Amino acid sequence: MSKVLIAGRIPEHAMNILKDAGLEIDVFDDSQNLITKDELSKRVTDIDFLITPLSTKVDSDVIDAAPNLKLIANYGAGFNNIDTDYAKSKGIPVTNTPKVSTTSTAEVTCALMISLAHRVVEGDELMRTKGFTGWAPLFFLGHELAGKTLGIIGMGQIGQAVAKRMHAFDMKILYNQRHQLDSATEEKLGAKFASVDDIVKNADVITLHAPATPETHHLLGAKQFKEMKDSAMLINAARGPLIDEAALLEALKNHEIAGAGLDVYEAEPKVDDGFKSLKNVILTPHIGNATVEARDAMAEIVAKNTVAMDKGNKPDYIVNGVEL
Repeated sequence: MSKVLIAGRIPEHAMNILKDAGLEIDVFDDSQNLITKDELSKRVTDIDFLITPLSTKVDSDVIDAAPNLKLIANYGAGFNNIDTDYAKSKGIPVTNTPKVSTTSTAEVTCALMISLAHRVVEGDELMRTKGFTGWAPLFFLGHELAGKTLGIIGMGQIGQAVAKRMHAFDMKILYNQRHQLDSATEEKLGAKFASVDDIVKNADVITLHAPATPETHHLLGAKQFKEMKDSAMLINAARGPLIDEAALLEALKNHEIAGAGLDVYEAEPKVDDGFKSLKNVILTPHIGNATVEARDAMAEIVAKNTVAMDKGNKPDYIVNGVEL
């Protein structure tokens, strides 16, 4: 009987699929802590398949500790927690769970955008503390998004889902990615291709939806923040390292930009305390795909990929180029 280690609690839906396939399951079942490298290395010694959340690092040491390992199924759309190149050198495919996070992450992005513009979180804090004396013409003013320019950096599925939603809010859409979309898609989304520099200089809101790669590391830093409008807002529900957070903090303190909504962090799960004291910043705990629907769909992918490998079939969404 093949054995699978699940390196963190995931939805029961995955367990049912694995049990029905006759796999032996070992689960790291601590809801308060992540599995340590030492514990992970001990528990992989006799397993055939590893299902791991994207918060758990799987490096060459862990891979070497698992001589029977046939698959690393990452529970998340990203996979920079795994040494994919080393896994490839060992002939071990690494899979992820793309696409199913699109709707949830797009909705969270839009929620951050709208909440910042209309100062929703500030208003909630006010009402829970000193309250207010009543409606007044100049009290607690925010900004409408209609007619403003949204800059989307990374126009994959999530970026396009954000564009679709905010186009309905009558925002003008500028976007950048490696390859320009076809004209029909651009017209449908009301989107216009632009350089990152043009987006930085002209957008009222910038939202990031690019992957974390060496090329995108600190894509936005001190130079870009100085070039942005002082009324501009920045949203990041993609990957923390896309932003130079130290530079962002200074830009916010110096009012070089108006606000930020962050769902991911450069040194996650750590968050610079400086952000916590700023009222023009919304901080959420990486909840981009934290819905029952998205997490169940992710669970189904990792479980079905594991079962496919156990049956000698090719899993979906191999990200490290292993040929099977």
